[in-house]
Amino acid sequence: MGIYDIILKRRAEGKKLLAVLVDPDKASDEHIASLADIFRSTPPDIILVGGSLVAADTEAVVRKLKSITDVPVVLFPGNGSQVAPSADAMLLLSLISGRNADYLVGQHVNSALQIRQTGLETIPTGYILIDGGSVTSVQYISGTMPIPRTKTDIAVATAVAGEMLGLKMLYLEAGSGASQHVPEEMVRAVRKHVNIPVIVGGGLRDIDSVKNMFKAGADVIVLGTIIEKDPYFLQKLFGFIAN
Repeated sequence: MGIYDIILKRRAEGKKLLAVLVDPDKASDEHIASLADIFRSTPPDIILVGGSLVAADTEAVVRKLKSITDVPVVLFPGNGSQVAPSADAMLLLSLISGRNADYLVGQHVNSALQIRQTGLETIPTGYILIDGGSVTSVQYISGTMPIPRTKTDIAVATAVAGEMLGLKMLYLEAGSGASQHVPEEMVRAVRKHVNIPVIVGGGLRDIDSVKNMFKAGADVIVLGTIIEKDPYFLQKLFGFIAN
């Protein structure tokens, strides 16, 4: 069963998924060792690997992660160079909230044949950048303006357009290290108008925020910065996720 099928199955069962985002440039041996310790007792459902600007060898990081855990490793590429054949799948991200053609389809054209040759499962995913209260790496690198926090109607219209274009998932993102997460009412509105899985990430730093985001309709929550600072945050969440 592919990664996308697993997500759909869990959603049909009314279960939520938790993903941990690993930035290859921050994946030191010490950090991976700490993750290995945590994953033995409280593994997430998915490990995402990638970032807006990555200098490290993504393939090497994927191999290290797969050596410490059986949790599926899925690429979360910031550009077409972050292709790692050892991964279990790839979110084929299209930045549909922006107007930069390079991140809508340009990077995809550059890497499509390479990705096809790897045999990776690709999951077309609409990436929707929401204002998180500060300028984030993805905003700067992509040269796109995030959707304002108060413009729920624009977020909904963008999400519906993505679904109508045939994308299989939607990722509402405030950006890594954002000072504010995506508004709950925005997640709730998007969930009401689309039928495909909704992923939410960025700026989630406490248990209540994660719980509320799940209640608002997120199918998958992505944690990144908080895990870098406190890997044991997963243990605090585990009871809620398990239920």
